[in-house]
Amino acid sequence: MIEKRQFYIDGAWVDPKDGTDHNVIDPSTEDPCAVISLGGQADTDAAVAAARAAFPSWMATPPEKRIEYVEKLYQAYKARTEDMAQAISLEMGAPIDLSRQQQVGAGIGHIKAFLETAKNFTFDEPLGDHAPNDRIIHEPIGVVGMITPWNWPMNQVTLKVIAGLIAGCTMVLKPSEESPLSSMIFAEMIDEAGLPKGVFNLVNGDGAGVGSQLSAHPDVDMISFTGSSRAGKLISKAAADTLKRVSLELGGKGANLIFADADEKAVKRGVLHCMNNSGQSCNAPTRMLVQREVYDQAVETAAEVANKITVGSSHEEGRHIGPVVNEVQFNKIQDLIQKGIDEGARLVAGGTGRPDGLNRGFFVRPTVFADVNNDMTIAREEIFGPVLSIMPFDSEEDGIRIANDTPYGLTNYVQTQDGARANRVARALRSGMVEMNGESRGMGAPFGGMKQSGNGREGGKWGIEDFLEVKAVSGWTPGA
Repeated sequence: MIEKRQFYIDGAWVDPKDGTDHNVIDPSTEDPCAVISLGGQADTDAAVAAARAAFPSWMATPPEKRIEYVEKLYQAYKARTEDMAQAISLEMGAPIDLSRQQQVGAGIGHIKAFLETAKNFTFDEPLGDHAPNDRIIHEPIGVVGMITPWNWPMNQVTLKVIAGLIAGCTMVLKPSEESPLSSMIFAEMIDEAGLPKGVFNLVNGDGAGVGSQLSAHPDVDMISFTGSSRAGKLISKAAADTLKRVSLELGGKGANLIFADADEKAVKRGVLHCMNNSGQSCNAPTRMLVQREVYDQAVETAAEVANKITVGSSHEEGRHIGPVVNEVQFNKIQDLIQKGIDEGARLVAGGTGRPDGLNRGFFVRPTVFADVNNDMTIAREEIFGPVLSIMPFDSEEDGIRIANDTPYGLTNYVQTQDGARANRVARALRSGMVEMNGESRGMGAPFGGMKQSGNGREGGKWGIEDFLEVKAVSGWTPGA
């Protein structure tokens, strides 16, 4: 049993002041694999106070020096990729190969991209030729409470922490209590990189405890949260009394529009993308909208692909999918699969219960429903498991209407070989991101959504700007 009860506050590992034990569960076995402490108000206050005290000097540190610290952190991260991969695989169930390649790799990619962006980021600039004595200054917003999810731990931690560090903010990170081990390794890397004490702090806790305390804390200037839309609403309400900035990256129900002229791998690509990370991605293409001319063949192909996906322990190497994160998620997914059956969707792959041969662990059968409509629960709610809903559409306008008929607006997908149509549909889809024909967004592209998928953007220059205030100064003396 791993014991990690301490928090990282003011540049040191410290014992909790108000902590309670919490078991971290290995979702492949359902057994406890680690024990951490969930912090209380005194721990939150100590971390915020450390960040507040460190802010003036970190804000005044030249961007070039802040970048140097991040470069040291980048080297520390690369040196401990296997430790990180093992931790993520253990705590949230990502198969070890996926953990090494995608989970850990996301952190490497984001740190590298932010370093490249930072070196060309302009923190001070003239307003324009018409106002030579006006200056626009981009300065850090202050102390940031960062609340990250369990499904892509380092993807979200690096998107927030690295951008915040470069911007000049100080911070308190509260990782998910379901996947805290990876963030504690990250804190060890911060320590190794030698950042000034108090710039980065980590307190473990749950949403009702440390999460709520950070959201309402008068000395926290901003909350950056990734998680469910339900929790995002609660955080926004808690933050309202202090009028702090709130940046939210929330749920999704991505539509994948497959037109009749889509390439032959479009359906397979969509199924595998939906099932990746056991379906636990907010930007997963969980609604497959297929033009009616090719609908029957697409359903058949999707079922074949899903039936070939293997499910197994996160500790085994291979290209299988692992368990979902915990019992609560497992039961929610089972209930929604049953709801799909009860509401009349046609089950063509998977279904309720664990896969054959797996009677322990939170394993879900890769599931595909056909003949779904947008009134069904499985088309409306984010399932966050390996469950795909397929529905037909007729015209381009019909497909866009169905795709946009959702409270979410994170990522949508388009598959067509007609470039003009692809561009038209991308403009019409109400989402923060659109990916077309299997081409991923480039590193440094902004990540974020519309509607109930949140606000703000992470990644690239937009991610840094999220942590900055804009100050307009007149009467500036150039060159002084």
